[in-house]
Amino acid sequence: MSSTTTASGIDPIADAAPLSLCAREPHVPADRLVAEMVPPPRFDSVRFATYLPDPNQPSQNEAVRVLEGFTGGLGGAHATGAGKRRLFGFGKAPKAPAGPRGVYLDGGYGVGKTHLLASLWHATPAEPALKAFGTFVELTNLVGALGFQKTVQTLSGHRLLCIDEFELDDPGDTVLVSTLLGKLVDAGVALAATSNTLPGKLGEGRFAAADFLREIQGLSAHFRPLRIDGEDYRHRGLPEAPAPFSDEQVTKTAYATAGASLDDFPHLLDHLARVHPSRYGALTDGLRAVCLTDVQPVPDQSTALRLVVLADRLYDREVPVLASGMPFDQLFSEEMLNGGYRKKYFRAISRLTALARDAKGLMEA
Repeated sequence: MSSTTTASGIDPIADAAPLSLCAREPHVPADRLVAEMVPPPRFDSVRFATYLPDPNQPSQNEAVRVLEGFTGGLGGAHATGAGKRRLFGFGKAPKAPAGPRGVYLDGGYGVGKTHLLASLWHATPAEPALKAFGTFVELTNLVGALGFQKTVQTLSGHRLLCIDEFELDDPGDTVLVSTLLGKLVDAGVALAATSNTLPGKLGEGRFAAADFLREIQGLSAHFRPLRIDGEDYRHRGLPEAPAPFSDEQVTKTAYATAGASLDDFPHLLDHLARVHPSRYGALTDGLRAVCLTDVQPVPDQSTALRLVVLADRLYDREVPVLASGMPFDQLFSEEMLNGGYRKKYFRAISRLTALARDAKGLMEA
């Protein structure tokens, strides 16, 4: 071995050093949080016509039909700024629209709810600046960055607000967002939301819808629950997730892939504790792949929840994840998978598994 060749067989002179997530500490201005409330890159090109319903699940075809009709009712002028004027005591309250002003997509993992939600956003006849799309976590982060009243003012002129992965496991955040949505409904903003049926309750009718409508209390009359049955498309007819690679394979691939990052998994978990979750999207800016060595089960709930947010941002941006160590379905303990945040952990496993499949192409390049 030459003096410039590492134990992994990598020549640091011949191969550009990969990036490191642990070296990044992004600072994101509030206006970027607002501007980025659009469907993530993975869903840039989705439309109702590109959704492929499972022929064995008639509820999926019905969902497309109902959402297309809902979109048709969103034409014309937006909220006319009435909500904004009311913040400062001017003008009269707008007349509440007749009938449900929102839809709630109720279903399990991977049945295409986000695809349909993004299709609704794209199909709504309004400029992008007049419609917003974000996860529940991103919406709470926006309130944290702008303050409640400023968030109401910012979103009140919108025609549509889409909330993906509405979460019911944090009572404080649920009340906060419910109050925000009440203000937006008063301003004439149409709403659409998705959530996941809890893993232990799949197939039990409208369990998630009942929870959702109860938690949003006075807003329930504004939502039409729309059940979408089916199995996780990420595993429908697809091969099992690839087994983890060796540290050497992951490291070599990171050096050979332009725009790849390389981090030790335990160190990355420590770093995530120092970066606010609202910045995890910026943390992944410009990455073509994430390479992780020594993947281990996460040690505690706080760390696990941060990892869930990072997994969501990587999935949104279609960043493949190549890893060594433990397989992703062993990240979370049985206690976590049976606890109150289990829906988040199952979603993270599903999405990281999909990204691990995507990463197989890096090894074959």
